[in-house]
This record gives sequence, structure tokens and C-alpha cells, in this order.
Amino acid sequence: MIRFVLALLVGLLVLVDVAPALAQSDATIIVAQETRRRTLFDLLFGEPEPAPPPVQKQRPRRQAAPEASLPPPAPKVEKALDATRLAVFGDSLAVDLSKALERFYADDPNLVVINQGVGSSGLVRDDYFDWNKAIDEQIAADSFDLAVVIIGINDRQEIAVDGVRHAPLTEAWTDAYRARVARFLGKLRTARKPVIWVGLPPMAKTDYSAAISQISNIQRQGSFSGGAEYLDIYERFLGEDGKYSSHGPDVNGQNALMRKDDGIHFSSAGSDKLAFYLSQTIQAFYRGGGVSLAVADPLQGTDAASMLRPPYQGLGQIRLLEVAGAVIPISRVPARAGDLLTASGRAASAPPFSLEQLVTAPAGRVDAFGVGMEPGAVPVENAGGR
Repeated sequence: MIRFVLALLVGLLVLVDVAPALAQSDATIIVAQETRRRTLFDLLFGEPEPAPPPVQKQRPRRQAAPEASLPPPAPKVEKALDATRLAVFGDSLAVDLSKALERFYADDPNLVVINQGVGSSGLVRDDYFDWNKAIDEQIAADSFDLAVVIIGINDRQEIAVDGVRHAPLTEAWTDAYRARVARFLGKLRTARKPVIWVGLPPMAKTDYSAAISQISNIQRQGSFSGGAEYLDIYERFLGEDGKYSSHGPDVNGQNALMRKDDGIHFSSAGSDKLAFYLSQTIQAFYRGGGVSLAVADPLQGTDAASMLRPPYQGLGQIRLLEVAGAVIPISRVPARAGDLLTASGRAASAPPFSLEQLVTAPAGRVDAFGVGMEPGAVPVENAGGR
């Protein structure tokens, strides 16, 4: 009897549980099948807590890479109104050099570089461009404080004097060219403008390079007698074998292209290297303020400053002493021990210069180490940068 009652109860529970499902629609049946059915255990002890829905792991989204962009340009340094004006005169080499100097002094507010280069120009073809006339105009306009000159790559051609044409590098040509250099520098010296004359580099073609070296030598002599500082760059741009090389160490010591494909002009890296060398000479006149016509004496403030000697007038004086045989460059090995005492390997027939002659030599003479300074003249300071 008890078993019958239990079986009846189980049947009733099953009927109660199944009957509603039979009355539902097809869609409801599908949902019911998906739902967990209640059991007798659920009626007696309660339904268990529903299991949490499965958590779907979301794949992390790939972040878009930031857009590449160039670094912002460096802020341009504004030049002071009274900044020293450095003018670069010459041919196409001067154009490249002025751009390199602009880069070199870009962060110096007290110096502005003025490009005064004229392509294809020179001191020979004054019918194409007359540099002596041009420098007169610039001096009259007071357009610069310090002059840098590099010129000559177009000067290996006939020069005309009073209607007579002279072949390149002949004696008559050399005399005429020397006169034009002297006239050019004479105008700048009269205007009391400091001048740095930059020599010419070696060239790729041997015959052309030899001619350019002769032209540089004339310019060197003219600079000595004309009161200009002469910067010799020839050996700075030679290869390790002592010959022309298109490559060489740049300002950072890395091997780089120094010359353009024509074997004449400087590359950008070569121009920057030249600007660096030139800046060392510019420091003799410009040290962040005004320009001084008289170069600072390196012995000033030392015990040697009181020695009886010619007034110091810069690197030109040292090189003139070398030419005169009064000193030996430390880079030259003396031929014999006696040269260390005589400072000259020449025959003793040439009388040595006396100290009195060195001090009292008049302006204009080859041993006048004042290089154009008139006797008793007081060096002029251009403190305002103009």
C-alpha cells in the first residue's frame, strides 16, 4: 500500500511537470528544453543557485601605432640688431661657404652671415663682374664689419690690361693679378675692415690644381702685404697619400664626401669642415661681441709681454716671419742641427734682420710686420658691431 502511494505521488509530480510543457508552443518548448528542469530533489531541498553565465574572454584590441612624424624644427635664434655682420665675398665657393657659416653661427645672436658670393666671377674678368667696384659700393654702404674672401677658381684665363691680353700665369699676367689683389685689399685696409682671405683647396685635375696653387700663392703674398689674415686650407683637404681626395674626415671625425662630383666645389660636409677651420681664425677678430681691427696679443698678461718686439698683428705676422726666415715652423724638420740656431737653412750671405729693423720698419715694406698699420696708429675697436 505504501509503495502504491509513493508511486502515485511520483506519477502526479511527473504529470504536473510535463503537462505545462506539452501545452506550450514550439518556440516555448525550445526555450524550456534549454532551461534546466526541476527535479524531486529540487522540491524537497530547494533549487540550487543558477550557475553564472560563461565569461567570454575578449581579445585585447591591437592599439594603432602612433603616426610617424618629423621632429619639430629647432627654434630660430633671432639676431641682435647690432649683431656683427660677416660678409663672404668671392665666387661660387663663397656661396657654399656662406651657407656653411650660417649653419655654424645659427645659434649665435651676435653674428649674422651675409652671402656676397657671385657665381662664375673672379678677379680676372672684370668685364663680367668688377670686384673692385663692388667692394667700393659695399664699403660706402657700410654693409659689413668683417670680410671673408675666397675666390679664384675662374681665374685661369687671359687677363686684359689696357686692351692688352696676357696668357694665364705668365709674368705679365701674374703682375696684373697681383695688382688687382693689392687694390682689392687696399680698399678694405683703408676702410679699416678686417679681412680673412681663404686659400683655395686642391682640385681633382692635376693641371688645373697646379694652376690654382699658383693663384693661391699670389693671393697669399698679397694677403701678407695687404694686411689680411690668410687661411691656408690646401693640406686640410688632401688624402692620406698627399693627393686629391673627394672623401675625408668631417667635423665629427667620420669619413664623408668632402667634394662635389666636379672635383672643384665643396660638398655640404666639406663646406661645414671649412667653416669650422675658418671659425678658429674668426675668433681672432670676433669673440661674441664687436669686431676688433687689432688682433689680441697672445702674450698679453704674461711676463713675455714686456719683451722688446714688434706689435702683434695676428697670424700674418707669424707667417711673414717664416717667409723672412726669422722663425722655423714646428712642422718642418731642420736639415741639420745648425738650423735650430740660425732658424734658416739658407746661405749665411743674406744678412739677418736686426731687432731694431723689425721694430722700426716703415709701413709697406716686406718686413713691416704691422701689415699696413701706420706708425703710431692706435688700433680701433668696433665695440658696437658696426
